[in-house]
Amino acid sequence: MKLILTSLLSLLLCTPLFSQQKELQSLKNLIKNEKRAAESRMNYRLNPNTTNYDIKYHRMEWTVDPASSPAAISGTVTTYWVADEPMSSITFDMASNLTVSQVMQRGTSLSFSAANDELVISLPTTQNTGVLDSLSITYSGNPTSSGFGSYEQSTHNGVPILWTLSEPYGAMGWWPCKQDLIDKADSIDVYVTHPQFYNASQEYKTASNGLMISETVTGSNKTTHWKHRYPIPAYLVAIAVTNYSVYNELAYEGTAEEFPITNYVYPEDLSYAQTSTAVTADIIELYGTLFEMYPYADEKYGHAQFGWGGGMEHTTMTFLGGFSRDLIAHELAHQWFGDKVTCGSWEDIWLNEGFATYLTGLTKEHLDGPTAFYNWRAGKINNITNYASGSVFCTDTTSVNRIFSGRLSYDKGSMVLHMLRYKLGDTDFFQALKNYLADPNLAYGYAKTQQLQDHLEAQSGMDLDEFFADWFMGEGYPSYNVQWSQTGNTVYITINQSQSHSSVSFFEMPIPIKLIGTNGEEELVRLENTSNGQLFTLTIPFTVNSVQFDPNKELISRNNSVTLGNSNLETEDILAFPNPVGEQITIATANGVTLKSTALFNSLGQLILKQEANQPTINFSGIEDGVLILQINTNKGVYYRTLIKE
Repeated sequence: MKLILTSLLSLLLCTPLFSQQKELQSLKNLIKNEKRAAESRMNYRLNPNTTNYDIKYHRMEWTVDPASSPAAISGTVTTYWVADEPMSSITFDMASNLTVSQVMQRGTSLSFSAANDELVISLPTTQNTGVLDSLSITYSGNPTSSGFGSYEQSTHNGVPILWTLSEPYGAMGWWPCKQDLIDKADSIDVYVTHPQFYNASQEYKTASNGLMISETVTGSNKTTHWKHRYPIPAYLVAIAVTNYSVYNELAYEGTAEEFPITNYVYPEDLSYAQTSTAVTADIIELYGTLFEMYPYADEKYGHAQFGWGGGMEHTTMTFLGGFSRDLIAHELAHQWFGDKVTCGSWEDIWLNEGFATYLTGLTKEHLDGPTAFYNWRAGKINNITNYASGSVFCTDTTSVNRIFSGRLSYDKGSMVLHMLRYKLGDTDFFQALKNYLADPNLAYGYAKTQQLQDHLEAQSGMDLDEFFADWFMGEGYPSYNVQWSQTGNTVYITINQSQSHSSVSFFEMPIPIKLIGTNGEEELVRLENTSNGQLFTLTIPFTVNSVQFDPNKELISRNNSVTLGNSNLETEDILAFPNPVGEQITIATANGVTLKSTALFNSLGQLILKQEANQPTINFSGIEDGVLILQINTNKGVYYRTLIKE
């Protein structure tokens, strides 16, 4: 949903001072609001009485006044639904502070009862499975505000503003609806009536989802009609009313794909907003190239400024507390990952937040260059590995801090995506995400992590069970020790790994290693590290001066080390015979060389035998025939010998 506090604070350094002060003031309550929202989410339980029907359409007709005290809303919500089983009544989620005056169905008044945040309506006859029906609920009341601010009235520059932010379960506080992570309405129409003017110089305007169809003035009131024709959950329906200045930008300007970016901003921030939002089209087009066309291009994208220090990805109309580029990029990313395809459980919240965080990183890669993207990854890795535990999978959906963990759901989720990109390669990674977004079973619906994994596997041909077990389900991170030496044109690299948390015995991952020559030569290699103590032999056409582990920050890891082993021992100082080997080999040393330990590796570099003590003989019985590499550790360095077992 929102960018985490640390990211926003860093962004303020490049924001105009007058806007900084406004953002900082709202950011003081950011963490408190985040926890309050999560507590609201935890207190909500899926209402079993709303699971027997499928929402198809809402027409919301609301009358509001941003200057009213206390806050008030009245109106009529008309809902069309299809019965999933025979129904004699229908239940909606609705807070007890709202009062229903009547329920009508085709001119007939229906009986109803309201209690315990439920509105139960008796149907005149039993509605059979698969039958479409509708009714209209007329109600009024003082809306409750929960979570991030389900229904809020405040002021900016002395002018009243009304705004909603229903994530995750605040919609029921201001309209009768169905709240879950199962059902989306196929389409909506929103009609908002309010006073036309706050005063002679301040005219109210309404921002909402979809396309604005009309603004109609009747007497002293104005009614704005918005139409949205895509599936949408209750928590993404939103309105905001104040004296907005409105300006348009264009995505894909001058092409057949052109569509509007409509911005509703406070008049006092107009200049700052126009400068800041200009980058939105570039980011839309970037995401369109990397993934797919903006999912709601036949309607619009837009921003509405509101009185909160973060942002909320309301479908087609993101609400923003400020206009930093990272905030714009993060909330825009949710239109693909979070709005079009929504996480199907809170355990999988990273499908929303990890993706939005990673796409923010991609804007740095493509708009700022590789150094900025490198620094972004380095910062994420540092934050992730500040603690030894923690998985991307949300292990405790009753914990406020766990669900909204910036370190795990946001940062670790984003770097797991980057590691998948490194593992699969750009072509398969981005194509798999395109396939995920286009999947008719997921598009404009809900997804869980297994469905993402299925698409990554189908595209790449890889089995990713081990990857997701280690990096998604598993906790913590690896620390690597890389030991290397060179004999002639052969470089020997041994990789050992320790883990910060016992939930993972070994993190499998391709390892990037850069070899740097004495004359400035460079070669970047990728080593498929599948076991601890694995040995790799490389043919390198230059003398290696140094070795760098993960030079481009592709991996989640910490406390890594690289050591040079001396292999320049004279042949006569250490011998291993016979070769080829039968059942046993003997190691002989001379000239002050003392044997410390030995290790034997197969042709894949996997450790198959290790002797820690000074044992000059090695028993080869039971070892399969083939090419083997013997590592001999001595008081004067490490020596490698290629053997043939037959």
